[in-house]
Amino acid sequence: MECINCNNSLRTDFSFCPDCGSKIVRDRLTVKSLTYDFLERYFNLDNTFLKTIWHMIIKPEQVCNGYVSGLRKKYLNPISMLAISITLSGFILFLMKKLAWENIDFSKISYAQTSSGGAGTEKIMASTMEYSSLLFLLYIPILAFASYVFFNKKNQNLAEHTVTAIYALTSFSILSAVYAIITLLVSPQFYIDTALIYSLIMVLFCVYVAYKNSMDSLKSLFWRVPLFLLFFFIGYMGISLATLAVLFITGEISIQDFAPK
Repeated sequence: MECINCNNSLRTDFSFCPDCGSKIVRDRLTVKSLTYDFLERYFNLDNTFLKTIWHMIIKPEQVCNGYVSGLRKKYLNPISMLAISITLSGFILFLMKKLAWENIDFSKISYAQTSSGGAGTEKIMASTMEYSSLLFLLYIPILAFASYVFFNKKNQNLAEHTVTAIYALTSFSILSAVYAIITLLVSPQFYIDTALIYSLIMVLFCVYVAYKNSMDSLKSLFWRVPLFLLFFFIGYMGISLATLAVLFITGEISIQDFAPK
């Protein structure tokens, strides 16, 4: 018997190839086996996915430090978490465009108003949505560097803090996806109106993960958290201004969108 992937000789009682690690498939492909294979490969749902999400809530330091120290089987790896998070974000974006967009009054969005009113706000938000996945990725280095500067009693390097940032952002994104989907279906206006609160909770969750992952004292949070938030706010504003600049350069928005009616 030979492995169909690497042609290594196998014993007939082997379930996996000892050379390449491939699973030995003996049964004919069915809908059930195809579904299981998809879920197992993409979500790794042998309790790993659910365990990762749950432990990121109650003991995130075990997930983040575990991956950094070489624990790679117990929890879902950060790249898989990122892939799932981006997929869910794409689905939420689809709901926003196809079902929710027409039910949103952009003139009532106080935090994103332009001098031209709701029309300008709608155009800017529509253009920005096209870059939502990229913007999500840009938050990772900002959070990683903030954690590296303000929550680093363990002297971890920037790459290790990047792992923590990915786990924190993706876990919150996955957990909040249920809220986002339900809210978009029930009240799209409420979803848009509370976007800033949603973003603040996201950053606070990242602060919580960074703190749990560090060995800093609870007392030091009084100065660490404000500085962390200030650093993130500066980075957030930088990304926002850079996004507007790109939109202007590409012609997706113009100065007329900001001109008074």
